Amino acid sequence: MVAANTVAGALKKLGITSIKVRVRAPGGIKSRTPGQGAQAAIRALTRAGLRIIAIEDVTPIPTDGTRKPGGRRGRRF
Repeated sequence: MVAANTVAGALKKLGITSIKVRVRAPGGIKSRTPGQGAQAAIRALTRAGLRIIAIEDVTPIPTDGTRKPGGRRGRRF
């Protein structure tokens, strides 16, 4: 959120009023949903006065990647 406010201030100085947002999660064999910080950052950009044209999800999706860690019987504690 702090980074979003910093970016918004820099964009205002340059005279940019509308933006496209690209959101990325870890992806691959990890989580495919963006964290809660992504939503807070988008909200901060809107509150700073920037107009959001589009929000695009650019999370990498594996087509045939590596196996999840843990093996055949899962992770044992």
